[in-house]
Amino acid sequence: METGRRPRLNVAYGSWELIWEHVHRVLVVNLGIAVTHLPLLLALQLSHQPWRHPVFFGLLLLLLPGPSLAAAFAYLGATAGDEQRPVRLFARAYRQLFRRAVLVSAPFVLLVIAAVADAVAVRTTPLGPAVVPMAVVVALVAALAWPVALAHVAGGGAVGRRLFLLAPYAVVRHGVLALMNLVLGIVLLFLVNQAPLLGLAVLPGCVLFVVWRNCRVMVVFQGRGAVADPVVREAVLDVAREVVREGRRDATDSFRSRTSRATAPGC
Repeated sequence: METGRRPRLNVAYGSWELIWEHVHRVLVVNLGIAVTHLPLLLALQLSHQPWRHPVFFGLLLLLLPGPSLAAAFAYLGATAGDEQRPVRLFARAYRQLFRRAVLVSAPFVLLVIAAVADAVAVRTTPLGPAVVPMAVVVALVAALAWPVALAHVAGGGAVGRRLFLLAPYAVVRHGVLALMNLVLGIVLLFLVNQAPLLGLAVLPGCVLFVVWRNCRVMVVFQGRGAVADPVVREAVLDVAREVVREGRRDATDSFRSRTSRATAPGC
């Protein structure tokens, strides 16, 4: 009686390499997000009711999430398709995009805070049924347009009035992708709230990779009258060039190592 053979997992070398490259990219993004948000995480540990300290937490929201998300998008864009992805590229992108990311984040974050505050203030008044739905829609559109604008800046786009008008338009035009980003963001916040350490170690990079892909599709205004900032574009290109150099150096070292092993006595 013949016994069935156990199925073997036969995956090509290139597939394993591709999987590890994606895992490495996700881990770098997770590390960068966790490190850049340490002040906010510590503040949330000290105060479980952040709405009681609106000024302090408002400043943290203005300064921390925007630059870290822009750096994550720039890192994902600069390392797409390359082999070597050093962590210092995230830090470099964070440093170079910090000011522009804060300028882009401020209007959207302030609009979300104002809309939520208005909804809470008038929810029990006669104007509540009319104002609350509009405030909720404004807050959602602003929150969803925020990563789209950051993706535009991370890709070398300029910061201007057109950006603050066309990012919400991109959200409305690509409603399905915007809804996907919203669902992913809610799931991420919920899981991180339930298990902070495990959530920050695994989830942000995976979620931001999908959000970044969606935002690349939603940034329909890039290249249509929005002139790219040469300083930002040059910084992004520098990051990409450095990644390519690192990848080529790693490939050369790997080839030399294999060649030396093949020509060694006894092989």
